[in-house]
Formats: sequence, structure tokens, C-alpha cells
Amino acid sequence: MQRALLVAVLVGAVSAALSCFLVLKGWSLMGDAISHAVLPGIVLAYAAGLPLALGAFVAGLFSALATGYLKANSRIKEDTAMGIVFSGMFALGLVLFTRIPTDQHLDHILFGNILGVTPRDLVETAVVAGGALAIVLIKQRDFLLYCFDPQHARTVGLPVGLLHYGLLTLLALTIVASIQAVGIILVVAMLIAPGAIGFLVTRSFGRMLAVAMTVAIGASVMGTLISFHIDAAPGPTIILLQTAVFLLALFFAPGSGLLRRARA
Repeated sequence: MQRALLVAVLVGAVSAALSCFLVLKGWSLMGDAISHAVLPGIVLAYAAGLPLALGAFVAGLFSALATGYLKANSRIKEDTAMGIVFSGMFALGLVLFTRIPTDQHLDHILFGNILGVTPRDLVETAVVAGGALAIVLIKQRDFLLYCFDPQHARTVGLPVGLLHYGLLTLLALTIVASIQAVGIILVVAMLIAPGAIGFLVTRSFGRMLAVAMTVAIGASVMGTLISFHIDAAPGPTIILLQTAVFLLALFFAPGSGLLRRARA
């Protein structure tokens, strides 16, 4: 339980920080695509005797690069390319999972197994999540300008291409860090809800980041504790708490809340 709470804090912090940029950039579907695409990498890494996190990262990064290539070299739009890539990769992963003997439980991969975290899992999550969070916080000004106005970022001399692929790499790393907690199905909610909540309740990016991290960490810890006492799955419980907070923000956020606007 102690290891589960530590993983919950780590995953909540890094996913919240990155979700702010994804919401501003409009990349929510990209998080969904990469999270589904890591499944074949996990299966192949297990078959090759490699760390599962390495396989998941390579597969996630490949799906992001494949999406960019399809967008740049064909007539289809980015959302269509993402749909094709992530559905194809996810289907490939399911086929490989059924054909390659493994002691991994599919439910744990899809929905997480935070209560089954081993000391090694904790170390891996701390290294991946801590590294990704440090990079996001150190380079947040550059990422923020790139998300708001890539042309202006290019004009002032920022390496737009490096920022683009750097953000995709951080996204893949964050998904890898979050798989143990919520699985590849629910991780997309961790990458959307905190940033959306912060976006609704404040107009300053600094406060948006603080709100997102507070909500994500709080929901992760409380969801883990509540799931233990009601004998429910931790991953879905965490996501339900974040969804509840999002609904509160949607209706009662200062200035932009639906009920406040209706009264006005």
C-alpha cells in the first residue's frame, strides 16, 4: 500500500504537468493514441526478455512518429492518422498477446495494478516520472510558447522541431510511467482531466499547473485509499474522482462555470 501511494503521487504529478500542455496544444487524442499503441511493445519486450517499460516507450514513440509521417506525406488529417495508427497498433498488441505465452495479466495491462507494485516497479516509475517531470518544469516556458504560437516560437529562435518531438517523447515517457497505476486504457484520462480542470478554474498558466497537479495527486492518493476500503479497482476509482472534480469545475468555476453563467 505504501508503494502504491508513492506511485500514485509520482504518476499524478507528471501526468498533471504534461496534461496542461496537451490541453493547450489540443493533443488530447494524441495521448489516447500513444497509450493504446504501447501494447505491442510491452508484449514484444516480454518475449525478448527486455524491460516492459522500454518496449512500451519504443512502441509509443514509434506511433507518434508514424502519425507525424502520415500527416506530412499524405492527404489525411492528423486526427485520422492518429485513429489509424493507434487502432492498428492496439489490434497488433492484442493479437501478439494471444499468440505469445506470457504470465502477464491482460487486465493489469489494460486497467493497471497499482497495488501490485514491486520495489523494482517503484524505482522504474520514479526514474521515468521524475525525469519527465523535471524536463517539463525546466522547459515549461519554451513548451508554453510552442503550444500557444509555434510561428512566434520559431521567430524568436526556439527549436520548434525539437520541442515538438520532445513533447511527444515526454508524452510517451509519462504513459510508460502511468501504466502500472491506471493501465493503457485509463491513462488518457490522467493526461486530460487535470489540465482541463486547471484550464476551467484559472486563466494563468502557473495557477493552472498548480491546480492540475493538486487535483491529480489528490485524486490519485484518495482514489487508491478509497479503492482499498470499498474493494474496488484503484485505477477506475482514481479516474472517477478526477471526473467528479471536473464536473464541479465545469459547473462552479469562477467566471466560466455553467451555473454561474446561467445566473448571470
